Amino acid sequence: MRNYPGRRRFRFFFPVFILMALFFFSFVVYWLWNRVLVAVVPVKAVTYWQAMGLLVLSRILLGGFKAGPSGGRSFDGGGPAWREKWRQMSDEDRAKFKNEWRRRSEDRS
Repeated sequence: MRNYPGRRRFRFFFPVFILMALFFFSFVVYWLWNRVLVAVVPVKAVTYWQAMGLLVLSRILLGGFKAGPSGGRSFDGGGPAWREKWRQMSDEDRAKFKNEWRRRSEDRS
């Protein structure tokens, strides 16, 4: 990796940002649970730390902890399968594809 100016600052602030986001979203869960859910459903109020535990538990059970870049890209610089297909198309095939795409989008309008 290249040595960009400010990379050290980024490395320091990234964990701080993650912790701040965790505390903020924990407060949102705490507030919503105690204001909305207690009034609508017969459940007990939770403490701030219980709300944080619920947030982490829901992330583990429902979202998972995915590492790496998002958007279907992998670590090796690859991308979605369509990108490789597009690279292998000739200029004539690309023009044909673009025209067909335009025609279909005009049909919807």
